Amino acid sequence: MTIYLPIAELSVNIFIILGMGAAVGFLSGMFGVGGGFLITPLLIFYNIPPVVAVATGANQVVASSISGAITHFRRGTLDVKLGTVLLVGGLSGATVGIWIFSLLRRVGQLDLIISLMYVIFLGTVGGLMLLESINAMRRAARNEPPAPRKPGHQHWVHKLPLKVRFKKSKIFLSVIPIVALGFAIGILTSIMGVGGGFIMVPAMIYLLRIPTNVVVGTSLYQIIFVTAYTTIVQAATNFSVDIVLAFILMVAGVIGAQYGVRVGQKLRGEQLRALLGLLVLAVGLRLAIALVVTPADVYSVVMGGN
Repeated sequence: MTIYLPIAELSVNIFIILGMGAAVGFLSGMFGVGGGFLITPLLIFYNIPPVVAVATGANQVVASSISGAITHFRRGTLDVKLGTVLLVGGLSGATVGIWIFSLLRRVGQLDLIISLMYVIFLGTVGGLMLLESINAMRRAARNEPPAPRKPGHQHWVHKLPLKVRFKKSKIFLSVIPIVALGFAIGILTSIMGVGGGFIMVPAMIYLLRIPTNVVVGTSLYQIIFVTAYTTIVQAATNFSVDIVLAFILMVAGVIGAQYGVRVGQKLRGEQLRALLGLLVLAVGLRLAIALVVTPADVYSVVMGGN
């Protein structure tokens, strides 16, 4: 069964799109990531124009993130105060990122830059997460305790000024690195169509030392508003959001996210990180191959104005 996408200007199999949305929603709830790092490349692989894939992929992230965040809120694993501070930086970064997106589109380098950014970010983050999780599982198998911290030792992040107490997360931390992290994620959201959870989650755990039990829900909370803002502005400035494609992805994503949350709670933290690391590396490798392999159609015809 095929359906026509008015903005992407092509017909697609609706069941394939539903499958993509459900799979990404499942991963969103399971890992606490928006899923944009996966849905955007999948849409590009399915011949959706990158401009449409980025803007519409961000829209799908909103739906799956809302579904997952509500579940975490009900279970008390979402720090709204911390998420709001992240959101301040996220909205600012998204504004800057949309301006960069429009600039790259005007100079005709958007498709290449998007692919290169995905390869670099996914390869780096996936590799680091996989290495760390494997080491953690090896220590657990040998019953080795984590390396003890030196008495009085503090990470450099915890020495910054403007500290605020976040009761839900049980931390006393400067807002500077939190806003900076949100700002960086906002830029990535608007340029790459990602929620940014695949970077935000490990950064919150390893850099900001936020307890793992509240990281997933808090990450999804910030992703909701930044991706929603990005989608609205992209639709208004670049006219690149395909509402038909977005609706199909949203319906499937919401359903998939509910099942993902349930599965994620049955796995240990290091297992989740290892699976996510493998997934991120696989997507990055697929994009890297697409960049260097000669396409079947060397030439293509594009209508003027697109």
